[in-house]
Amino acid sequence: MAAEPSLLEFPCDFPIKIMGKREDGFAQAVLESVLRHAPDFDAAAIEMRPSAKGNYLSLTCTIRAVSREQLDALYRELSAHPLVKIVL
Repeated sequence: MAAEPSLLEFPCDFPIKIMGKREDGFAQAVLESVLRHAPDFDAAAIEMRPSAKGNYLSLTCTIRAVSREQLDALYRELSAHPLVKIVL
């Protein structure tokens, strides 16, 4: 079975939104995962937004994506992390 053609042209800037409980270690854990897959990501570029009641935190990391495989691996790792609730 042939791989589906990607709608993205690589390399490209690709925003990933990660949401989780607002607790110690969440942002650091997300950053470590992102850097494993996108070593050139600038940690200062993370956008953080707390939920209305402050219980959850949304992080947006815009990486320089070089392949579909890179994005898939990053999504799998983030989705499997116990502190992460949603990855978009």
